[in-house]
Amino acid sequence: MYKVFLACLPVAVAFALPALIAAQTATPAPADWSGLRDVHLDIVPRTEEEAARIAAVTALTDDFSAAQPFEQNSGGAATVRARNNADAFSQPSANLSFEEELDFRVGNGLFRRLWVSPPASTIASDGLGPLYNARSCQRCHLKDGRGHPPEGPQDSAVSMFLRISIPGGSPMDEIAGYIATQADPNYGTQLQDFSLPGHAAEYSLGIAYEETLVELSGGETARLRAPVYTAEDLGYGPLHPEAMLSPRVAPQMIGLGLLEAIPVEDILAHADPEDADGNGISGRPQVVWSLVHDQPMLGRFGHKAGNPTVLEQSAGAFAGDIGISSPLHPNGWGECTPAQTNCRQALDGADPEQDGVEIDRVGLDLVTFYSQNLAVPARRDVDDPEVLRGKEVFNTSGCVACHVPSYVTHRLQGDTAQSFQLIWPYTDLLLHDMGEGLADNRPEGRADGREWRTAPLWGIGMTETVSGHTYFLHDGRARNLLEAILWHGGEAQSARDQVVEMPPEDRAALIRFLESL
Repeated sequence: MYKVFLACLPVAVAFALPALIAAQTATPAPADWSGLRDVHLDIVPRTEEEAARIAAVTALTDDFSAAQPFEQNSGGAATVRARNNADAFSQPSANLSFEEELDFRVGNGLFRRLWVSPPASTIASDGLGPLYNARSCQRCHLKDGRGHPPEGPQDSAVSMFLRISIPGGSPMDEIAGYIATQADPNYGTQLQDFSLPGHAAEYSLGIAYEETLVELSGGETARLRAPVYTAEDLGYGPLHPEAMLSPRVAPQMIGLGLLEAIPVEDILAHADPEDADGNGISGRPQVVWSLVHDQPMLGRFGHKAGNPTVLEQSAGAFAGDIGISSPLHPNGWGECTPAQTNCRQALDGADPEQDGVEIDRVGLDLVTFYSQNLAVPARRDVDDPEVLRGKEVFNTSGCVACHVPSYVTHRLQGDTAQSFQLIWPYTDLLLHDMGEGLADNRPEGRADGREWRTAPLWGIGMTETVSGHTYFLHDGRARNLLEAILWHGGEAQSARDQVVEMPPEDRAALIRFLESL
């Protein structure tokens, strides 16, 4: 249905593109972005006529009297109806074939699998640890939704951990702008707070908050909580004196395959690292090394876009979060460092029947397929007058300069669920300076200590339904959508200040719009 709509759309259709991002969409890619290849190998090139139709349908609107065509279907033909329960993010793409849905179900089983310590009665489930953050993917991404910081001393930090690195290491000459870092000699690149018997856990997470009052227009106020993170109860000696820690909460899982299918050139079209158009927005592409394709590629996944593909994101999580080896990360000890000798010498779950690793390529591909095809729920109340007013506030306040509303994915041979879909993720997948308040002061790839990838907003209004909370941002410090907005700084400072100063009814409409996504 959506493919028919795009194919029949007249070239002359004109949704006015505000000057806000007009220059961004015409920005040529500088030399250090050249050669960035797309994730997919089976792309059908666009014709000039098709590109013109796509540009028209994805241009920003200046008509807020009604919803745009197909706007309620955030994931195109893959969209599913919005369920009013915790399973809303756990549905397969609506356009999967019967056979593909079976693969999705098997992948779901592997995603939910509780791994156990080796040796075990079955080779299919052993290999956990020795150090880990969770026993399954589902334990962090509960119901495929967002994680959260611990809520009091009795709550586990199972869906949150600290990344760690130190300055230095070998620069990656193949990637322009790469900021060299290296693993902490005792603790590696990720701190694990669980361990198998006979092994010490690396740490326990400590968080202290300090609240500040923010005055808003109309006599309204909000309170922001600024966190301080500490690595306590260290199991393997002190951290390196230059150790840089960065908190990470597990993100929601929906729509990942669609984000992977957005053409590289469509993402780079919004990049403006020197702010050539003078609008204060300087989005930069993250470029990272792909283990699968053995070359630099555009980073898309993770809070700092540190992975180029869903496959690599999945394999990295198996190794770092659960201690499970795969063809991409074949070490049976997971994240254990050379200094953790007992950990490296422990029995692992690798088996010749699984190609000498704990999850083989077949299993990894099934988990990846599951992750790529978690469907985006349909939007709610797209024609509600307050939602439409909130959409206008979102656009005119400049939020769309980073949270780009829509794209059309690649046309792919084989007609996969992600092929040629009009989608509404509300992200540019680029790195932006978010100000000192959100800075973790830890570089990753080309991202410096103040930069974060623009988070997709689709599904954000269903967070409480799925996850039972409303914690947002990379570390869950924001307790609601308004707090998340008020933490924006750096390139987003102007948009944030407009939200503070706008009439209260416009601010309420903006939140109502976000809740409809």
